[in-house]
Amino acid sequence: MKIIISNTSDSPLYQQIEDQIKDAILLEELKEGDSLPSIRSFANDLKVSVLTIRRVYEDLEREGFIVCQVGIGTFVSASNIELLRDSKRRLVEQKMQDMIQTAKSLSISKEELNAMMDILYEED
Repeated sequence: MKIIISNTSDSPLYQQIEDQIKDAILLEELKEGDSLPSIRSFANDLKVSVLTIRRVYEDLEREGFIVCQVGIGTFVSASNIELLRDSKRRLVEQKMQDMIQTAKSLSISKEELNAMMDILYEED
């Protein structure tokens, strides 16, 4: 898992890291049961404060994406499958919303858009 952080981003560091971990889970780059680095090693790798990574892990655990086991490690959660499915749907919905806005700005009708989506969906 590669995390890229930017000091020029409008998002705080913890949010950038958290979003990228969620994306990795949703895209199945990180799978259920995969371990995450310790807070200290992750902070060292990213050159950020351990408090930043602690906040990321606490937020992700509270949302059900990971589980932290003291003395054992931090793992991608296997217990909240429905949350992961809903998050995947939300990701697709966001991309579809962008697509719809672009289509409307280009005066592409709903029918044309559906036809394009049907063709592209079947190509895979």
